[in-house]
Amino acid sequence: MVDLAGIAILAGYVALAWYSRQTLGQPPLAPGLAFLAWVALPWLLAFGLLGRFADGVPAARMVLWALAFRLCGLLGVPLFEDDWFRYLWDGYRFAAAGTPYVHAPAEFFADPLVPLAFQRILDQVNYPDIPTIYGPVTEVAFLFAYLMAPGSLVPLQAILIGVDMLLIRLLLSVAPARFVLLYAWCPLVVKEIAFTAHPDGLGACLLIGAILLRHRGHATAAAACLACAVGAKVFALLLAPFVLARAGYRPACVFAVLLGGIYLPFALQGGTDLTALAVFAASWEFNSALFGLLAAWSTPTTAKALLGVALAVLGAVLWVRYRRGRAGAIPRGDWIYGAFLFAAPVVNPWYALWLLPFAVVHPSCWAWTASLALLLSYATALNLDVFGVDPFAHPAWVRPLEFGLVLAAAAVDAGRRWVRRAR
Repeated sequence: MVDLAGIAILAGYVALAWYSRQTLGQPPLAPGLAFLAWVALPWLLAFGLLGRFADGVPAARMVLWALAFRLCGLLGVPLFEDDWFRYLWDGYRFAAAGTPYVHAPAEFFADPLVPLAFQRILDQVNYPDIPTIYGPVTEVAFLFAYLMAPGSLVPLQAILIGVDMLLIRLLLSVAPARFVLLYAWCPLVVKEIAFTAHPDGLGACLLIGAILLRHRGHATAAAACLACAVGAKVFALLLAPFVLARAGYRPACVFAVLLGGIYLPFALQGGTDLTALAVFAASWEFNSALFGLLAAWSTPTTAKALLGVALAVLGAVLWVRYRRGRAGAIPRGDWIYGAFLFAAPVVNPWYALWLLPFAVVHPSCWAWTASLALLLSYATALNLDVFGVDPFAHPAWVRPLEFGLVLAAAAVDAGRRWVRRAR
């Protein structure tokens, strides 16, 4: 059954890679989503049917298929995305200047010293007047990819695929293979990491590594790994109190010193990712749920303040419960990142890469429904070839359908819990 599902899914990814090259990464939206639906159906069928067998899922075979799916990304072109031009540009600037943070890409538009290949890349960088928003650890990955093959996305895809396979191995150490299959074969994960090279998987892997080190009693090593996760992307800070809970002062000091050491070389050269992140947090909005609703009835500042307070209260409640439980237990990162995504002003599909590893350890219907529903956010004016409006605007049906599916799945989860209690 695993092999039959693997063959069907692999055929879908091979077809998607071929189709992406024929359309230069900008296929019509409907066929692109149809290919993702093709690979999603056998994924869900395999998970459902394999639950009937007491022997479980053959983990090695499941992992080999997961690797095969990801290698298809090396054959294709990033779909519906242009962020990857920034990755290539950042790697070049890191190698040339020792930092990618000081100058915005727009400052190099008329620079004759920029190599021709990178002039073409520069022309495709989005928001060129803003310095990069990616953390120092992520920038190191961009630098390594540049050193391997300047101007090529393949080395970065290979690095991120390797990191994602490591994450699958970590998940197999704490969860049944059948639930790991949900992550390993998830269409959103394969699309966003292997095809589109979004680097959030790097931070998520480091965060899971930190949590598992803490779970096994290695508090100092967990703190060091957590610092690297935050250095990859600030999203990891949401779980920092849980990793450091009841660990003592030494791991906390290691975390603070190492994180400072990661940022210090770039700060001394004139800038970090925090400059661009401040602009991002202040003015950007895309595919929001609760924020969009509140901002329609109040100011964006008020909406952010209210949602920030609500998230802080939720996080505090979960943290208190966590401290009372078993030391080093795996926290409910699915609830924390799920609440964050519902409240955030910007909800990109690849943000789910922070949520889904926790949904392996704490399985739920809503989290995996979200992994498919978030793909609907690609239905923007730009991808639908609608002109004369904001290119990132959605048709009126997208967000109600997208978040309505997630809420319906959450209701199913709640119903199941109620039935279990009643029994």
